[in-house]
Amino acid sequence: MTAAAFTTERLLLEPISRELAARIVAKAPLPGDAPWHPDYPFADEVYPLRFLAAAADPPDPVFGMYQIRTRADGLAVGGIGFFGPPHDDDRVELGYGLVAPARGLGYATEALLAMIAIAQAHAVRLVAADTEADNAASLGVLRKAGFVEVRRERGAVFFEFVIPEEPSTSA
Repeated sequence: MTAAAFTTERLLLEPISRELAARIVAKAPLPGDAPWHPDYPFADEVYPLRFLAAAADPPDPVFGMYQIRTRADGLAVGGIGFFGPPHDDDRVELGYGLVAPARGLGYATEALLAMIAIAQAHAVRLVAADTEADNAASLGVLRKAGFVEVRRERGAVFFEFVIPEEPSTSA
């Protein structure tokens, strides 16, 4: 199954294959790759990209990593992704980040809302994320996207977004 790209008003979330992950880590794009911001990938994304590049199996076609690209110019400005398919309790976890020049423009919130929609379309009931307690921008992004703080632990703040059950249409 081939992973699909997802489009929002201003962004394109493009799945990252093992091969693309390896090129991103090496900062060695091929001629057909979409352009990357000079600061991409940012430091926090390198580890998961290395992990993906070294994986024996192809990434999950839905619950993997995505490049965040601006639709206006196709420039890769960050990444967002699930930490694997849903758990037995229909719960997924995700993480995200943007290069500094792309922050403060609403891109992270827009990408998070798209990921929630993707999760909902695949019967996920809860989306979890966390950030550092001193990362005011990320705390604001999660709250703006509708995530609710559930706990604080060792300098991290944990959030959840409960996807509402579809109303019954029985007559």
